[in-house]
Amino acid sequence: MKTLRTFADRFSLVLPGDNFVLISMALLIGLLSGLANIFFRSAIVFVHEWVFERGSELLHVGSAWYTRLPLPLIPMTGVALLVLLARKYPGEVTGYGFPAFLERVNILDAKFRGRNIILKTLGPALTIGTGGSAGIEGPVAQIGGTVGSKLGRMFRVSSNRMKVFIAAGSAGAIAASFNAPIAGTLFAVEIVLLGNFELASFSAIIVSAGIATVVGRAYYGEDAVFSVRLYDMVSPYELVLYMGLGLVVGILAVLYIRVFYNVRERFNAMERVPVMGRPFVGAFIVGMIGIFFPEVFGDGYEQIEAAVGGRLPWALMLILVFLKIVATSVTLGSGGAGGVFAPALFIGAMIGGAYGVGVNTLFPGMTAHHGAYATVGIGSFLAATTHAPLTAIFLLFEMTGNYRIIVPIMLAAVIGVMTARKLYPDSIDTVELSRKGINLHGGRASALMSSIRVGQVMERDFKSVPETANLTEVIQTLLDGNSMYLPVVSDKDKLMGVISLQDVKGVLYEEQICRIVTAGQIATEDPVTLTPNDNLGTALRLFSAKDIGVIPVIDPPAGGKLVGVVRRGRVLATYDQEVLRRARVG
Repeated sequence: MKTLRTFADRFSLVLPGDNFVLISMALLIGLLSGLANIFFRSAIVFVHEWVFERGSELLHVGSAWYTRLPLPLIPMTGVALLVLLARKYPGEVTGYGFPAFLERVNILDAKFRGRNIILKTLGPALTIGTGGSAGIEGPVAQIGGTVGSKLGRMFRVSSNRMKVFIAAGSAGAIAASFNAPIAGTLFAVEIVLLGNFELASFSAIIVSAGIATVVGRAYYGEDAVFSVRLYDMVSPYELVLYMGLGLVVGILAVLYIRVFYNVRERFNAMERVPVMGRPFVGAFIVGMIGIFFPEVFGDGYEQIEAAVGGRLPWALMLILVFLKIVATSVTLGSGGAGGVFAPALFIGAMIGGAYGVGVNTLFPGMTAHHGAYATVGIGSFLAATTHAPLTAIFLLFEMTGNYRIIVPIMLAAVIGVMTARKLYPDSIDTVELSRKGINLHGGRASALMSSIRVGQVMERDFKSVPETANLTEVIQTLLDGNSMYLPVVSDKDKLMGVISLQDVKGVLYEEQICRIVTAGQIATEDPVTLTPNDNLGTALRLFSAKDIGVIPVIDPPAGGKLVGVVRRGRVLATYDQEVLRRARVG
């Protein structure tokens, strides 16, 4: 490693400029992320052929439902292998790991171990390849991001440049996976970098996505992922129906997100089932669903193509909407490994297909084939689920090669996102972070502030006065301290209120009043407070809204006991220090 770093240092000195270095690195990241995608997808195919298909032959699984009764054994076999891997590397293999990836990129140190490439390949391959309902995009984006991170660490770049390298790797991996360079670029900008980027970083992401796409096309060919008929709009009035589809997918996207996290919470609450036993429960449930509806297995691309081609009955598509939501939630919530993009594409296709059959029946002379609605449903549901409309619109366009439905997908996607945000503020990738108090939607500054707890910066050594103290003691304490505010506490240190210099300045020269009146009588009751678990973003909003400089910190489980104070200046200084710390060369 030392030799590589020495080489990297010398190499960077002979290059003509920083932008040249950045683009050169982007070329290398694109090449490696494209190759990593091939390795990842090949691993899934290998597991599917040797475990799922060979297992089906061994168990004599046929087309009749009763011959599919042994099917749950196959995903459970994949889980058995997954659990062995998870025991070796706990916390790095199982579950939906993309929210943690976003947190590390935007909040933490943006550094990933090289073994992440192997673990994020093997875990999803064992899950998806044996029938688990999950997608490849989350893991493959993390694999590409790890490639960028490793090169960034090798060349000892700053944390800001490290984020660009990670975004470029994710863009390349997504672009190669879906044969979609524009969507890969937008995925990195809109989701990984939270919409914050500079021209130089944008150029690096474009270059990486382009090179990775070339690598993918050289191996897999240039055909679109889905073979779709070139549907046209029959009537301008049909746009109203597509807008209605956007409303439907927005509502169902929120259902998907809520079910996804509720199922995970239920698995986490299974105290009688060991942690390593929960994935077996999930695999068994998905296998039982697959006995009657094998369409829920895997990423479901074959069923998506059948839906956009108009080859699935509406009743089956409607049922599969809800079964895929359940199967995906159970797979990932129980501890299976994978992503949520492919299931979102599947669910969107089924929603759009069923909706299309409905509008065809009601308005037969003014609507396109229901396959067109299935196609629009793919992109609009993905947009509503991820809150990333540009990524979804261009991903659909590049995956289908169909430009004629670009206006319907734009309308449906935007309305879907607006509806979903109105009903539920978080995307499927940010729910977990919001529950930690981290707001990625607010941008990097807000996300950074929300990642730091009040308990980390509050003062534990502070002055307060008992509620029985007279104003003479209060005034003396104010004069001796460095604050114009004092917490007033009971004999059990419970916060009773706050008192300020403004409250007592009118009686400063009234000695008799000062000896009689107590702090508890004049203190402001029900003051603004914080807890140690609140974040600095919350603290700063309270400082601004109330125009105060000090806020008491209480411990609610201890009955409102005063445990510290936090000052506005300390919050702002902490933010500045953290920005500088994260901008240092890694």
